Amino acid sequence: MPLRFTLRQLEYLVAVGEAGSIALAAERINVSSPSISAAIAQLEAEFGLPLFVRRHAQGLSLTPGGRRFMAQAQAVLAEAARMADLAREITGTVGGPLSVGCLVTFAQIVLPQLRRSFVERFPAVEFRQFEQDQAAIYDGLRRGALDVALSYDLQIPPDLEFVELVRLPPYAVMAETHPLAHLEAVSAAELAPHPMVLLDLPFSSDYFLSFFTALGLQPVIAERTRDIAVMRSLVGNGFGYSLANIRPISDRAPDGRRLRYVPLTGPARPMRLGLILVGGAGAALTVRTFVDHARQHVTPGATPGLNLALDRIRRDV
Repeated sequence: MPLRFTLRQLEYLVAVGEAGSIALAAERINVSSPSISAAIAQLEAEFGLPLFVRRHAQGLSLTPGGRRFMAQAQAVLAEAARMADLAREITGTVGGPLSVGCLVTFAQIVLPQLRRSFVERFPAVEFRQFEQDQAAIYDGLRRGALDVALSYDLQIPPDLEFVELVRLPPYAVMAETHPLAHLEAVSAAELAPHPMVLLDLPFSSDYFLSFFTALGLQPVIAERTRDIAVMRSLVGNGFGYSLANIRPISDRAPDGRRLRYVPLTGPARPMRLGLILVGGAGAALTVRTFVDHARQHVTPGATPGLNLALDRIRRDV
């Protein structure tokens, strides 16, 4: 039986299955909605079965058969990508698509400069970046939407591999008027009675709260936010202290308020910043090259600007 479908049609099938909407899938992969609709209709006609259930104003959901087809389509696309990897391995060419995730809390400090240095050295790479929280990074790696991600060693699942790049000790972030801002270092016990602005992201919040639970204490959580810039502005305006591991170059919040970064003492383990990838994914030449490049560049003193924040942290400890 001759094949009457294309890899592109399978990509559209997977995109719609993941998004649950043709419009959202079109936005994500930058393709027109009519093109995606036509591809889905052609697949359904070719195989003689419905892949989606259309619900008015509720998008699309996969039929039982559609779920099986989507799983097979993902497998076929993964094998097709391996053919491209094989060709690059044989020719020694570093190129093709590379999807890199980065934890949203430090993406603005680490990712742009790392990307710039990498694509200047390997211009044949189609670099795609995604800023996400830790849970979304794990999901993206498992689905194959990400090839590798920059993040912290926060409850790394056994099916994923972590490559350490640098260790970052925790800081208390305070307004310069905070009653503890004059200290050279501060403990979780000293912070506990004061209002806290918690950076409330998956896995990250557990790490910050562990400093207190290790001492049998409960912090006074006055505010929660998932946005690190909002956290800094809340802190700068006196709503409480917060905790962080990455220190930006500027000591001012986004709204101009001055901040103090005070090292945290006591049983507070440093956060390890590194690369996360699916076991065996590092065998691909382009991924392996990116891992080696990151090892060279995300280290204190290796890259101006990017590592100024890391250098400051090391000097303060």
